[in-house]
Amino acid sequence: MLPARILSDLLENPKLAIIAAEFYIGSGRMRDKPIITQPVSVSVKDKDILLVDDVADTGESLKLVTSRLKKEGVSQIKILTIYKKPWSSIAPDYYAKETRYWIIFPWDIKETVRNIVEKYIQQGKTVEDIKKSLVVNGMEKEIVERFIKEILEKEH
Repeated sequence: MLPARILSDLLENPKLAIIAAEFYIGSGRMRDKPIITQPVSVSVKDKDILLVDDVADTGESLKLVTSRLKKEGVSQIKILTIYKKPWSSIAPDYYAKETRYWIIFPWDIKETVRNIVEKYIQQGKTVEDIKKSLVVNGMEKEIVERFIKEILEKEH
């Protein structure tokens, strides 16, 4: 949503349609195939669409959404992503950078911390080990401590 909203402002086009697809169910864990979790929010029939996503990883979510939008009757679809992975099965028409790395976007930080906390606790790691690992890998100490505190309080 954030990249789409920013582009909407920069392109001076306030018309946004939202469709949600999910593939990942945690850090690095995926479903067998992506699913549509929210249908397109407005009619897109006979519209030219700029489909915006943060990353083209496997490309399967983009394929699913593109297929659904075509069934909804769009005239033309162009795809824009921030990042593209070299193994993506679909090539965005526009992207800022290609990378092989796992990406943690600012809007994914708490979810990522939650997934890592759950994974590391299952592996028997201490909260201090988790904090150190996250900070060493580039997360801000204050944010890590705040989110871990919130996550652990919510569990108890």
